[in-house]
Amino acid sequence: MTLSVKSLQKIDKEIAKYSADQKQSAVMGALIIAQDENGWLSTEAMDFVAGYLGMAPVAVYEVATFYGMYNLQPTGKHKLTICTCLPCGLQGSLAAADHLKAKLGIDFGETTGDGRFTLKEGECMGACAMAPVILVNNKKMHDYMSNEKIDALLKELK
Repeated sequence: MTLSVKSLQKIDKEIAKYSADQKQSAVMGALIIAQDENGWLSTEAMDFVAGYLGMAPVAVYEVATFYGMYNLQPTGKHKLTICTCLPCGLQGSLAAADHLKAKLGIDFGETTGDGRFTLKEGECMGACAMAPVILVNNKKMHDYMSNEKIDALLKELK
C-alpha cells in the first residue's frame, strides 16, 4: 500500500514543520492525509505511515486509536459527529442527536444503508457556547443546530 504523490507531498510538508530528527511528530497530520485519500485508516495505511516516518507501527496505532477523528473502519461518505458531553447536552445536543438518529434511521457508530452517512458521538469540540454542534468529515463544524438546520444540512449533503 502506498499513497499518491500528492499525499506524500503533503506529508513532506508536515514533516518539514519539525527538526529532521523529530519527523515522527508529523504522525497526526500524516494520518489525516492518509485518511483523506482512502476514506479511512486500514492497517496497511497505518503501516505505510509508520514506515514513511520511521516509526514502529504500534506507535502509529496508538495515535490512531486514541483520537476519535481517525476512522479505523470504512465510514459513510459523510461522517457526522455530534458532541454529547454534558455542557452541550444541556444546550440541546442530546435532542439534536435523537433527531439525527430518527432522520437517518441509524444509531451512533452505524452507517446508513445507502452508505451516505455515518453517525458518531463526539467528545468536547470546544464549542459549548454554540451547541449543538455537528462536525462533518472532521473538517467543517456547524453550530447552533436546530432540527431545521439539521434537516437542511442533511438535504445539502445528499
